[in-house]
Amino acid sequence: MSRPDVPGDDTGQRLVRRPIAPPSLRPRPVGAPPRVSSRPAGSDAVVDCAVYVDGKRLDPVPPHESLRIATERGGFVWLGLYEPDEAELGSIAARYGLHPLAVEDAVYAHQRPKLEQYDDALFMVLKTARYVEHEELTATSEVVDTGEVMVFLGAHYVITVRHGEHGGLTELRHRLEDQPDLLCQGPAAVLYAVSDFIVDHFVEVAAAVEEDVDELESSVFSNDRRNDIGRLYQLKRELLQLRRAVSPLEMPLQRLAERELDVIPAAMRSYFGDVLDHAIRVRDQVGGLDELLTSILQASIARASLTDNEDMRRISAWAGIIAVPTAIAGIYGMNFKFMPELDWRYGYPLVLCVIAVLCLLLYRGFKRNGWL
Repeated sequence: MSRPDVPGDDTGQRLVRRPIAPPSLRPRPVGAPPRVSSRPAGSDAVVDCAVYVDGKRLDPVPPHESLRIATERGGFVWLGLYEPDEAELGSIAARYGLHPLAVEDAVYAHQRPKLEQYDDALFMVLKTARYVEHEELTATSEVVDTGEVMVFLGAHYVITVRHGEHGGLTELRHRLEDQPDLLCQGPAAVLYAVSDFIVDHFVEVAAAVEEDVDELESSVFSNDRRNDIGRLYQLKRELLQLRRAVSPLEMPLQRLAERELDVIPAAMRSYFGDVLDHAIRVRDQVGGLDELLTSILQASIARASLTDNEDMRRISAWAGIIAVPTAIAGIYGMNFKFMPELDWRYGYPLVLCVIAVLCLLLYRGFKRNGWL
């Protein structure tokens, strides 16, 4: 039996419109990691809720009335959430008509950066990054800490869901409220500001990681004999987290900058194009750092191998020198009756002189060849 076609958007992605159980009733996806919240117990998931009309914030309104007021007055509501649980986000989803699949992603997190369209609404996932300060880079140092920000975007609402202990949007909200002309563009202005805010943090993190790379490069090529391979692997592994946050962001931003989307005004595309340019530069910078780390790692391994070879040659040279007196003493220690110069008065001093001369010749030969 053939399945009827399901309409899709202009990118060929299929839009899921079939009825799905409410988010509060959906089980945790198979294989999804357990959800561990860093939010203090008893605190509210709603960080801030405000209605904006003509680029200006209205007086505080109850969250359950905000969408109605925003719709009636031709504005939009910005609802900020911090690590909501399934029940909290489920009730909000029912009020705003959010798609269950997007709600599921927002609850359990651990998503790749992406942009999805559900009917007339957008759902975007962005990774946040923070540089972890440390006195000295070790083989177990945490360098990059990542989190997530999910954005639900509709005609009269924008909902930001934040996961992780960093990436707060309070400062961003205050800065955006000082730009009423930009806020007049509607919810798309908030999505742009959030994207630009996160990409700017990527730039700062990449610059800080670059300093660690420079320090490791200096350490590898210094005269100090230090094993940097563990530190190099750790930094490369931490850099991979940043790369996973930056690289997949290019396609969603490109779509926002170049495609016609109902909830994105044409005037906002150039703004997303600017964010895309910054994201591409960060992606190239992170890729360059990763390649540089690979080269430094190979140089460190080659230098370690060279050092080991030098040590082995040095040990082998001394072993060859020591073999001379060992062999002669072993021969004379066999106690045969007829040994060369055994009964001669100067036999013993002669043997010692022979041993010393042979050892000196071997030492000069190894020294000349660079083994000692």
